[in-house]
Amino acid sequence: MPFRRWPSQAGSSWSRLKQIEAKQKAGRGVVASALHLDSALGAGNRLVLKRILHVDRTLFFLRSASPVRDFVCHVGGTQGFPSQPTSPRPSQPALKNVPTSEAIQKHRKNLSDWFRQQPNEERQFGPSFSLDTTHVDPVIRESSLEEILKPSPEMTIQNQLQASRSHTIGLQNLFDVDACGNQVKNVVLYGTVGTGKSTLIKKMVMDWCHGRLPRFELLIPFSCEDLSQGSAPISLRRMITKKYLHLRELVPMLGSSHLKVLFILNGLDRLNLDFRLAHTELCCDPNEPIPPSAIVVNLLRKYMMPEASIIVTTRPSAVRRIPSKFVGRYVEVCGFSDINLQKLYFHLRLRRPECLGASGPPTAEEANEQDNLVEMLSRNLERHNQIAAACFLPSYCWLVCTTLHFLYFTKSVPPTQTLTGIYTSFLRLNFSGEVLDSTDPSDISMMKYVSKTVGKLAYKGVMSRQTSFSEEDLRRCFEVEMKTESELNLLNVFRRDVFSFFLTPSVQSGKEHTFVFTIPAMQEYLAALYVVLGEKKTLGQRVGKEISEIIGKVSEDVTVVLSIVSKVLPLRVLPVLFSLIKVFPRYFGRFTSKDRDTIAHTMAVEMFKEEDYFNDDVLDQINFSILGVEGPMRHPDEASDDEVFELFPIFMGGLLSRRNRAILDQLGCSIKNLAAFEIAKAMKKTVIRNSRKGLPPSELMDYLFFLHEFQNERFTAEAVQSLRTINLSSVKMTPLKCSVVASVVGTTSHEVEELNLASCHLDINSLKILFPVLLRCKKLHLQLNSLGPEACKEIRDLLLHEKCGVSTLRLADNPLTEQGAQYLAEGLAGNTSLTHLSLLHTSLGNRGVEVITQHLAQNQHLQELDVAYNSVSDATALALVEEAKRHATLETVHLYFNEISEEGKQALHALRKERDGIKVLIFLTMGADISDYWAVILNVVQKNLPVWDRDRVRQHLGLLLEDLRCSRRETANPWKKAKFIRVENEVKRMLGDLQQGTS
Repeated sequence: MPFRRWPSQAGSSWSRLKQIEAKQKAGRGVVASALHLDSALGAGNRLVLKRILHVDRTLFFLRSASPVRDFVCHVGGTQGFPSQPTSPRPSQPALKNVPTSEAIQKHRKNLSDWFRQQPNEERQFGPSFSLDTTHVDPVIRESSLEEILKPSPEMTIQNQLQASRSHTIGLQNLFDVDACGNQVKNVVLYGTVGTGKSTLIKKMVMDWCHGRLPRFELLIPFSCEDLSQGSAPISLRRMITKKYLHLRELVPMLGSSHLKVLFILNGLDRLNLDFRLAHTELCCDPNEPIPPSAIVVNLLRKYMMPEASIIVTTRPSAVRRIPSKFVGRYVEVCGFSDINLQKLYFHLRLRRPECLGASGPPTAEEANEQDNLVEMLSRNLERHNQIAAACFLPSYCWLVCTTLHFLYFTKSVPPTQTLTGIYTSFLRLNFSGEVLDSTDPSDISMMKYVSKTVGKLAYKGVMSRQTSFSEEDLRRCFEVEMKTESELNLLNVFRRDVFSFFLTPSVQSGKEHTFVFTIPAMQEYLAALYVVLGEKKTLGQRVGKEISEIIGKVSEDVTVVLSIVSKVLPLRVLPVLFSLIKVFPRYFGRFTSKDRDTIAHTMAVEMFKEEDYFNDDVLDQINFSILGVEGPMRHPDEASDDEVFELFPIFMGGLLSRRNRAILDQLGCSIKNLAAFEIAKAMKKTVIRNSRKGLPPSELMDYLFFLHEFQNERFTAEAVQSLRTINLSSVKMTPLKCSVVASVVGTTSHEVEELNLASCHLDINSLKILFPVLLRCKKLHLQLNSLGPEACKEIRDLLLHEKCGVSTLRLADNPLTEQGAQYLAEGLAGNTSLTHLSLLHTSLGNRGVEVITQHLAQNQHLQELDVAYNSVSDATALALVEEAKRHATLETVHLYFNEISEEGKQALHALRKERDGIKVLIFLTMGADISDYWAVILNVVQKNLPVWDRDRVRQHLGLLLEDLRCSRRETANPWKKAKFIRVENEVKRMLGDLQQGTS
């Protein structure tokens, strides 16, 4: 009984509505008749009838929702839809009524809002880091099932790049006709972990929301992880409206060939699909409640909603779960195999205003800093080194950018952020709570499997100072415990899906057939995870832990104990072991605490390894590994430096922090609170004892960084309490390092005897960050930095602070200038703690020293003032000394290497401490005798030879030498002459060093 064609024109809306209702009733009659016939049909014909009913029901719903479109359908028979003249359709067909159009627009808005949501790891870098602003499409290429299933070629970087460059295809062409001219309806998009599958799908959804995917009128994304959580029967239409309630008006139209629908099924490896008819029956009715996996199977079979297009994302190991006859095109995501894509990504990420945490556009200096970083990173990538190979995976590009944010743009990073936290969050972004194989009954999480296998390889490498691994090394770590078919299957899944995420072929000449960790720090992180999770256990420790837990639960239940122990020990040992359990049940519980002692001992030993001393601090090492080392490249035949694994203990400490333990728990790697507490307790004595020995500056910075990563205030406070002297001289103090020092030292309020920050590249921002620490220091060394007049404002505020405890302040070799002297003089006038102030070689000039002199009377505590090498002339020097003579406490003034004439020297030479109460250090002689302070003056000069102006120093040393010769000629005492000759030789040696350029 055919449906009659609706007239294309109607007289009035009311009459048309009446006609529609009548035809709808007729449609219901046909359906009822067909259902009545079903009982009289044989089983063989029910399938045909079911398809007929599916078409009929679809047309019925379409007429209900869109009465202005013409439909013709013949129920029964095999001719299908007869040809009818139709009006040409526009390229972007208009929706048939206003409510439907509004539902689509609302769906676009809701999807856009949802997929614009950023994980916590992204939010900290500002709202502009979204798919709309920083996305770079990875390389995708067309593949085939034969290519997927064939044995993989030899894994080298060259093979990977060649494979990724063949048969590339654009995202907009995924549903184009295939090589045979058939229209593609089902697309399988696959790729290993980290290649960018999920991000690519999110971008695809966002493109549709913004009208950049006109091929489809409706897009419906589903997460297979969500679908896997429920097994209760549900219909397709209910499944859609449950997730997208605003589509309830559109659901009846989904079976129409006139509405182009795209289903996105992300993460198909989370579902266990079975395409056998005996296990998943055919179902074409979107209203029929069936399990979610059955809905997916029938959609892919094209038995339910055959007109719809489907794109499925999955890992390589799960591709074959879909029979190839149901797949129109296989597409592989190859990541950023083109270095230009890597550069584009870094350009977009690192040149955003939020990089520097600024609310407005960046300043010229900040923009310069961003440009320099991008340029250095680009040059490093162009060398085709290991960092470029790592950034083959877009996820590692994210890690590189996030690490650079951590190292440089600390204003946009929360103060509690740590390097360990970045790596842990990075693994959560890529692995979430994924299991390695959803078909395996063990249900082991992917990260747990990685920590047991790759972590073991990483740990052995750290212990043997090894960074490259042969296939034999891999086999020993991965296959040594392969005992069952299930374990072998898990290993195969890991090799196909996850292996290349952590290990990649080496790019070093001569080592192309070995493997290295994607980036060096990942090896140390996984080694630390392996240790902290307790995977490094002896057989006795594993057995002891299991037995002690069983005894705690079931007392001395012999059956249960035997069943546990028999798995790991031979039966002949059981009688002896069981008797021991009865006599010493608590003995076996001690294995757990011994294991924690072992972890603590490993951390302490690795932290204070003597062979790692005098290396750059770990933050600089990370910086070099990302940005490269400026200068000539190392020759391929040149032996590499010994590997340094200083991050290993730092990561172990960081993994014990509460935040990282919470994230690891989500990844299936649990570290109990009690275990973390006992490890910290066992480690405390060793760490504190070793830290008191006096570490080199770079190692001390590493130690402070470890305490920051540990994120345990009580432990940190006890460790820092023993640090009375903090020597960080020559450590390049970036804002991050300053934040770490302020955070760690700030856990206590104890007084710091001495803080040495000489030659640390400090600026005004550094002083602002360190301000709370500087207040508590008695001796403060700030010489040889870049502190200008603006930084003097911070120093003035420091000196005027009521809690200031600084007694010695050394600002030598900083460009303070006359303007900075004004701020320092104000601070000096109101300060009550300062006793020694060094302003040696600070470009004060006459005016700067005069300002200091004017405010000197208001200070009542200063004992020593050094204004040497500041271009001071006679009048200014004499005025300063006259003021010093009247000062209540000032005893010593340094004036050497200034522009003082012979007359001025004679006037100052007449001063005597016993008569005038003041010592003036201006030259090496005192009449016909050597000055008592000659060693002090020459020592200062010797230390500053590398940074002072050579011509000027040579001139001053020449004058000193002439002065010594004149004084020697005036004395007849042979002992004094010998002393003069000794000092002359010292000055000659300095002059010789200057001429040869060795100083």
